[in-house]
Amino acid sequence: MKQIGLKIKREWKFLSIFVICSLPGLFSMAQSNTPVLRIGIMADMQYADKTDHGSRFYHNSLMKVDTAVDFFNRNKVDFSLILGDLVDEGPKDLPVLLEHLSPLKKTTYCLLGNHDYVNVSKPDLLHTTFGMPAKYYAFTKGKWRFVFLNTNALSEYATTPNSADQHEWKTLVDSLQAGGRKNTQPWNGGVDRKQLEWLQNELAQARKNKEHVIVLTHHPLLPENGYETLNNREVLDILYKFPEVKLVLSGHNHKGNYVMANNIPFVTMEGMIETATSNAYGLLELYPKEIKIKGQGRLSSRIFKLSSK
Repeated sequence: MKQIGLKIKREWKFLSIFVICSLPGLFSMAQSNTPVLRIGIMADMQYADKTDHGSRFYHNSLMKVDTAVDFFNRNKVDFSLILGDLVDEGPKDLPVLLEHLSPLKKTTYCLLGNHDYVNVSKPDLLHTTFGMPAKYYAFTKGKWRFVFLNTNALSEYATTPNSADQHEWKTLVDSLQAGGRKNTQPWNGGVDRKQLEWLQNELAQARKNKEHVIVLTHHPLLPENGYETLNNREVLDILYKFPEVKLVLSGHNHKGNYVMANNIPFVTMEGMIETATSNAYGLLELYPKEIKIKGQGRLSSRIFKLSSK
């Protein structure tokens, strides 16, 4: 009996040492399963009080927004992102949509899409109607910088007649058409010179502060399939200089898309407006070593490892 007791004592001692030695690893594993930031994401709700058309069910977007809002609140997101086209025919339908977004417990950041500009007399002031601090802007959360580009800046629908911006847009479109590009559609827009300089400065500041960057746009930058930002290649030239850019997230093309270029994932979110019942929203989770998109409904789920560069 004494020998059995000594054996049990030795085994218990060994087990205790094993558990104590394993605690740091177990603690580290638990930490890695907890995101640094959890963010709600959705795009292209395009709510409007009008008759459905094709695969677009305008009234149903309210029900879909309610579902997404409840999901974001239950998952305790740190904030939410909306990547444009909140409404289909401009701000006249915005108050109703905002009522359905109001139960969100945390801040929502948005940018504008081409449909948000419909029947707008003062496009330069439209961002204030949607509660945005500026037409394009950036903020930081910890070691993550979020950069919101205004890809509507160079377009016919978002510029006033005979303005410098409209002249820049016409010159750009003429050049693209001469080059055989397919993205010179009336619903596409581009990024103006002043904003390109601002983008360069934002990314330089992120490098100085050793931050990761997520770029948000309405019009995608890639792939080049006719839905992309007019001067996407100029924007890409800047982004490719900065390995700090870890993700570009966009809307506009309701089918969704994904391209990896220059070690940057370019993700186009599926549009919420499409289909009568199938929704499209999800979570963007940021970890020390990876990015996860956890899609709900039609929104695709993806995982990207963060490079050490």
